[in-house]
Amino acid sequence: MLVKDVMTRHPIMVPPEMSAAEAEHIMTENLIRHLPVVGDGKKLVGLVTRQRFALKPDTMASLNVWEITRYLSNLTVQKIMLSAKAGEVYSIDSNRTVEQAARVMTEHKIGCLPVLDDDVVVGILSEIDLLRSLQEMLGLPTRGVRVTMRMPNKKGQFAALTTALSQHNLGIMGIGSFPTPRQPGFYDMVLKIPEVSMEQVREILSQVPEQEIVDIHEE
Repeated sequence: MLVKDVMTRHPIMVPPEMSAAEAEHIMTENLIRHLPVVGDGKKLVGLVTRQRFALKPDTMASLNVWEITRYLSNLTVQKIMLSAKAGEVYSIDSNRTVEQAARVMTEHKIGCLPVLDDDVVVGILSEIDLLRSLQEMLGLPTRGVRVTMRMPNKKGQFAALTTALSQHNLGIMGIGSFPTPRQPGFYDMVLKIPEVSMEQVREILSQVPEQEIVDIHEE
C-alpha cells in the first residue's frame, strides 16, 4: 500500500503571513492537529502543530499584560511554524510505501508527514491514516474469521497454508506477518477469511503440518 492510497488529500493549508490566532481557529473548527504552511505554487515552507501555539514561559514572564496582548496580535504563522528550510519538517513522496512512512514517523516521533510531489503539497499523512491503512490491510472492514497461524520460518510454509485454504475454496481478505515474540525461528501469520465459520477454519488449518493456531475469533 502506497502513501497516496491512504493519505488525506487536499489538506487545509495556510500561508506564512496568516495570523497565528486565525490558524488556531482553523485547526479547532476543523478538528485537525496539523497545518501545512505553503508559499507560491503550494510549495511547502513549514508546518504548524498544536504544540507550536504554546508560548514559552520565559517570554511571558518578561512582558506585562499589554505587551502580551500586542505580542499575540502580531504573532504570525511564520513565527511559530516548524521551518522546512531549516530542516525541521519531515515529508514524504506520495509513491513511497506506508511502511516507509511509518518508519520515518516512529524514528522521529512525529505525528504527521506532509506528502509532496515535486515539492508541492498534495496531501498529509497522519497517525490516524496509518492506523486506518493497517485496518484495511488486515481486512477489518469485512466480516469474517481472524486467525493467527504460527509456523517455522522456512520455505514452503506459506504455500502450505494457502493450499489448505484453496482446497476448500476459501479466500483471504487481509493478511500480515511478524516474527514470533521471544521465539526465534518462527513467525506469526494473521489472516482474515470471509464467508466461513470459525469451526470450519479451525478444522481446516489445524491439519496444516508444522503449524498451529495461536488465536482465532470472529469479527
